[in-house]
Amino acid sequence: MAATHFGWLSIARLGLVQMALGAIVVLTTSTLNRVMVVELALPALLPGLLVGVHYAMQGLRPRMGFGSDVGGRSTPWIVGGMAVLAAGGVGASGATALMASNTTLGIAAAVLSFAVIGIGVSACGTNLLVMLAKRVEARRRAAAATIVWLMMIMGFAITAGVAGKLLDPYSPERLITVTAAVAAIAITVTLLALYRLEGSPISDSASAGHSAGSESKPGFMQALREVWSEPAARQFTIFVFVSMLAYSAQDLILEPFAGSVFGFTPGASTQLSGIQHGGAFAGMLLAALAGSEFAGRQFGSLRSWTIGGCLASAIALAGLVLAGVLGGDWPLKANVFALGAANGAFAIAAIASMMRLAGEGRRSREGVRMGLWGAAQAIAFGVGGLAGAAASDLARLIISSTGAAYALVFGIEAVLFVVSARLASQIGRSQTGEFRIDQQVSDNLPAGRAGDYRVAGMERG
Repeated sequence: MAATHFGWLSIARLGLVQMALGAIVVLTTSTLNRVMVVELALPALLPGLLVGVHYAMQGLRPRMGFGSDVGGRSTPWIVGGMAVLAAGGVGASGATALMASNTTLGIAAAVLSFAVIGIGVSACGTNLLVMLAKRVEARRRAAAATIVWLMMIMGFAITAGVAGKLLDPYSPERLITVTAAVAAIAITVTLLALYRLEGSPISDSASAGHSAGSESKPGFMQALREVWSEPAARQFTIFVFVSMLAYSAQDLILEPFAGSVFGFTPGASTQLSGIQHGGAFAGMLLAALAGSEFAGRQFGSLRSWTIGGCLASAIALAGLVLAGVLGGDWPLKANVFALGAANGAFAIAAIASMMRLAGEGRRSREGVRMGLWGAAQAIAFGVGGLAGAAASDLARLIISSTGAAYALVFGIEAVLFVVSARLASQIGRSQTGEFRIDQQVSDNLPAGRAGDYRVAGMERG
């Protein structure tokens, strides 16, 4: 049976799954963080390292995507991943509660639980994107990416608000109960949203011709080597890592910067973070509407929005450099809103481009490609957050002026975004200006020579 494209309702159903994923993740990365630092008076470095474990385990994303490539279906991997994620979330809350009576054993249990969380996110998140990449039409991908990501953010917000109220007054037992309830709801929502959504494995005419020679499926390492040998896939992996490194490095230092240099109170700096998220929301909507059928016509390609978003982010960060030098005379709130908008536009365009590129090149490798890019993104997030905070600490030790120290770090991030724009401009593209790998040439090559082909407009090497 030929595969059918998803309509808006089907896309929204996948958004519910992403919302469920976000609901569990926000409890483990935000709520448990606060409990460890405030209620248990443990070093803030501990939850930071535990989140690092969660990101490190997402290096398994290519293997998780390969599973759906081999089986032809993403649903079992999404459901299984959500179940593993839920188990990890409940385990993490139990480990946090255990820290109150036995810190060492509790930390050991937390390390294991956060590793399980990373595995669950890898399986569920990667294959959700694979399903989107396979089943969403090109003209709807930017809008689809926006819907799914905004629903995930909605999951963050709803869970943080409701769970926060249910946790008062705090007790270890209440923490475990609330986390278990959220996990149960997330699994239920996932099962209902995915019911009969994917249908049969994709077997359209294009892939049917390929399947004849695919009786002996390659192992994971061979499939990974084949994908890495594709110039555009390799270049896009590097682009994702560098751009997400720049994107995430600002997260842990923006609020301290506002407090140290501009004298913002904790409440005011939290509001500033809200302004940034509001800008990101606006940027996402702008990129989605400009690149989808809602606009009546398409205003700019995904490539141009990706490059433009990176350059706009660099300009906004350059504004923060000036803010560090000039201090209170700079319009910080407007600058932060602009940074959020640029980041949002770039992120949606990059995710939509990721969905497009996943289906290019050698067939039946969508999961491996998406997993490779997801792993690059996760590792960049883990490294970027810690690197940004460490760089700001180091800069303040070397430079006497706090504002100038932060300005140096923002300047480095701006350079990374410029480099990202350059990398994006070099990725193979078709004459319409989109990222593309020469599909037909790739499919006709033997497995061992997957890298010896040209990318549209670019030669390998």
